[in-house]
Formats: sequence, structure tokens, C-alpha cells
Amino acid sequence: MHFTRAHIDSLEHLYKINFVNSLSGYKSANLIATKSKEAISNVAVFSSVVHYGSNPPILGFVLRPTTVKRNTYDNIKQTLFYTINHITSSITEDAHHTSAKYASEISEFDKTELSEEYKNGFYAPFVKQSSVQIAMKFLEEYHIKSNGTILVLGEILDVYIDDHLVKEDGFVNLTDAKTMAINGLDTYVLPTEKKRLPYQRPK
Repeated sequence: MHFTRAHIDSLEHLYKINFVNSLSGYKSANLIATKSKEAISNVAVFSSVVHYGSNPPILGFVLRPTTVKRNTYDNIKQTLFYTINHITSSITEDAHHTSAKYASEISEFDKTELSEEYKNGFYAPFVKQSSVQIAMKFLEEYHIKSNGTILVLGEILDVYIDDHLVKEDGFVNLTDAKTMAINGLDTYVLPTEKKRLPYQRPK
């Protein structure tokens, strides 16, 4: 099959978003949890979390245009704090349900079996069922003019992780964690480790 740009632009809307969202390959599957200034918690699924550097440790994610209310974005901008929590195989259905559009006064924690958890005085909640929980602080944002999306960058403040997942060299084994990945918009897959290769130098 060959899709030209003109062909892609002419595709039926749902077909097009499914098609284009699948092209980048498997994406990370995370729950971003926040809490408003009014102390209402929020949790939502994101497939765009990406590593942006280790010194300082920075993760970024992309938000869709704020032409409609985005509770995650509003809470982060107001409080500066949020958490990133891996979606594991046992919570996939509840994690996916957080993509439903609830009003800001309703917590997705109350509409799912996901549990909010607070640690060491950090303002935003963690997802208790997640085996990898990351406390984040907002650093900066970049507005992407071509489509109105926003790249949000945050600094890692704390990481809580099941002991057996961290190997001697610092590698986090996500296969053992049963961390899910996302294909496209709505298909969850469970990757398995095939082979870990050593650092490569020129031959």
C-alpha cells in the first residue's frame, strides 16, 4: 500500500487518526495523576511520555490542544506537581477508562478501581497499583504551532519502584514489571524482553 500526503488528508476522520497514531510504533503507557488547588484528584492515560535527559532527569509528554478544558494541564500549571505511573497488565481496563471526559469536579479515581496514594508529603497522588511511580515538577512548556499541541517538560523528583525491577547496573526491567505499551490509540500490548545488547563502539 502507498499513502500519499493527499491521500492521508482525504481519509475518513477516525480511519486517519487510527492510521497515523499507529505509525510511530509502540508507545509508552502511563497514568498522569494530579490534584487541583481545590484538592480534587485527577488521573488520565497518556501514551506520549518520553525521556528528554538524565542530568538533570527530565521526562516530557504531549497534551492535545487546550481549545477544550484539560484538567491535567490546568492542575499542573496551578500546582506545578504531578506523578507519572506505569500502566501494568492488571490495571489496563481501568487505566483506559480514564480517557473518558469527566468534569473537573469528578475524580477518575472514584470512577475506577484505581487507588490514589500519597507519599512523603508530595502534593499530587500516585497510583497505588503501579509498580513504577515517578514524582514530577513542572519545568517548562513548548507550544507546537503546527497543530496546537503542548510539550510539557518536568523534572523527576522521586521514584518509587518495586525492588526486584532494578538490576545491578540500574536497568529497570519492564518485562518483569508487566508494564504495558500502546499501539495506536486503544490497543494495549505486553512486551517481552528478547535480548539486551551491550554498548556499541565502532568496529
